[in-house]
Amino acid sequence: MADRNDPLAISLFSEVFMADQLARNLVSRALPKGMELSHFSVLNHLANANEERTPAQLADAFHVTRGAMTNTLSKLEWAGHVHIRPDWDDARRKFVSISPAGRAARDAALSSIAPLIGDVVKSIGPDRVRAALPILRELRARLGRG
Repeated sequence: MADRNDPLAISLFSEVFMADQLARNLVSRALPKGMELSHFSVLNHLANANEERTPAQLADAFHVTRGAMTNTLSKLEWAGHVHIRPDWDDARRKFVSISPAGRAARDAALSSIAPLIGDVVKSIGPDRVRAALPILRELRARLGRG
């Protein structure tokens, strides 16, 4: 049985939590006025996926409730950044896609945050960041399994 007060585990998660908080603050401050981190994250996901997703798929991808995703999507739709259409085969389901305005907003946001996160990688060193990525991906995968 693992030690409940394992200092290594506590240190790891303390660093992950603090890095997450600091990264969110850094990126949030750099985003264009009115754009929230959740908005950018969804736009970035849709831009990279380059295909429609259901709100449920997006909620699952971001590990948030469907209600929280619906709220984010409503704001993005109001801003003209996403298109939400009914599923023609199943009226209970909807599909979400990024609009040209949403892609432009995502690109503008990416342009504003890229120099900041690039500076962080440069200061740590690209080789050290590359070496850390497999560990961070495995940590994310294990946490994602519940």
